[in-house]
Amino acid sequence: QVQPVESGGGLVQAGGSSRLSCRASGRTFNGYGMGWFRQAPGKDREFVAAITWRGGATYYADSVKGRFTISRDNAKNTVYLQMGSLKPEDTAVYYCAAAFTRLVNGSYLRNERQYNYWGQGTQVTVSS
Repeated sequence: QVQPVESGGGLVQAGGSSRLSCRASGRTFNGYGMGWFRQAPGKDREFVAAITWRGGATYYADSVKGRFTISRDNAKNTVYLQMGSLKPEDTAVYYCAAAFTRLVNGSYLRNERQYNYWGQGTQVTVSS
């Protein structure tokens, strides 16, 4: 079992950068694929990025590809989301989630129903 806790975020100007961190408690962090999702006001939660258990594969939503980078440090039980060229439409609550799987499968990790544990979320606001 792991419990993700997000940090980072806040208010950023359009075109700027920010990094989110997610530290997950638990001894089996490297047994989990990790994902970032986001939910904007009035919208459904959507997939942003995911990374496999050893970090060998990453997956991105088309809307963030080329601007965001997901990475992980298993020694620190932490996954990161580096966000660049931020746009006002990136404004949302960002959630970190853990999926108990070692599958290397983008379709699987893009599906929020596959995630077992979720953080509380952190707000990212991009001003124009």
